[in-house]
Amino acid sequence: MEHLPAFLTLVIVISVARFFGMIFRKLGQPSVMGEVLGGIVLGPSVIGYFFPGFTETVFHPESMVFLKHVAEIGITFYLFVMGLEIDLPRLRHSAKSAVLISQVSILFPFALGLLLAWQIFDQYAPAGIGHLEFSLFIGVSLSITAFPVLARILADSRFHKTSLGDLALTCAAIDDITAWCLVAVVTGLLKSSMGGAGLTIVLTAAYVLVMLFVVRPLIGKIIPRIEKSAERLPQAALAIVVLGALGSATITHLIGIHAFFGAFLFGAVIPHNSLIAKDVTDRLQDFVAILFLPAFFALTGVKTQVGLLASGEHWVLCLIIISLAILGKFGGAFAAAKISGNSTKDSTILGLLMNTRGLVELIVLNIGLSVGVLTPTLFTMLVIMALVTTFMTGPLLKWVDSKPTVGSSF
Repeated sequence: MEHLPAFLTLVIVISVARFFGMIFRKLGQPSVMGEVLGGIVLGPSVIGYFFPGFTETVFHPESMVFLKHVAEIGITFYLFVMGLEIDLPRLRHSAKSAVLISQVSILFPFALGLLLAWQIFDQYAPAGIGHLEFSLFIGVSLSITAFPVLARILADSRFHKTSLGDLALTCAAIDDITAWCLVAVVTGLLKSSMGGAGLTIVLTAAYVLVMLFVVRPLIGKIIPRIEKSAERLPQAALAIVVLGALGSATITHLIGIHAFFGAFLFGAVIPHNSLIAKDVTDRLQDFVAILFLPAFFALTGVKTQVGLLASGEHWVLCLIIISLAILGKFGGAFAAAKISGNSTKDSTILGLLMNTRGLVELIVLNIGLSVGVLTPTLFTMLVIMALVTTFMTGPLLKWVDSKPTVGSSF
């Protein structure tokens, strides 16, 4: 059967992603999760299972290479925009309780992930991957909270712009920053020897400090001049900002960690409420979401092969992973929130919100598959975990919020 042109493959991918996104939005779920499911439907788990010729015709090697490049550009800009949404001054305002909640909600699932990795290493670790790298990555995979998906869930709830909502967003932002640092450590270990990894970690720390204490103040001085001279960012300034994100991504890639981290970091050092942040977000966000992200969802869908979970043992492990992820994330956030003085109901809500993984988790999992620390089977299990823990957030949040604060368990 003749292969479809790569551009036509992209048209199919975007159409299916938008269709499922619309359905999920009407069901009260984040549209991004519908788009993820649309990618999985297009892959070998659904359409490819019933019509094997479809996968060969639509997702042939040439189109896969095309989608891979489109997806990498898209995720780079997506994480740059996500960094622009990080409000660093807000982190300082609620830093005390937010740091405790976010770090406990990372450490608890991270520890459970390490224990799980130790148990399954012999059966599920790829050949040539050491205990340390495998364990660290499984720990990171269970520790993610998706800041952008959580922000969208909050925007559709009564917690938008409340103190509890601000606390949840701050915790998620700190979670994201910590998670990307952990991914940087793992990829540094994978790409070099232990000594080389140490150098990579030192260079990464130095680069983060330069971005925070040199680049950020410099941008802060430039911004007032731009905002005085124009109400909208000139094209030349927009080009410089985009080149800055790509340049930062290139530097982190050369250091030995993933380029995505550099783009995210560059976005994070630009003041959240500045003209640059608002204008760049307005110009890039929809374009990236409509054109680039569906390509990433399609690639994730093609790599997610539910058929690989062919035995009861596989499904039992998948359920264990889901259970540990929920226990670690919800339990850690709930306990830390209670210790910080929040009510049982507010602590429950924070625990549910921090259990949202979404697109950030899928990005991290794709990195793990691309660098060889995950097998396709384990990748599929972790994708299912990401989807389940994200889908459950919205309905459970509405259920818990409907319970009266006084005279009930909440």
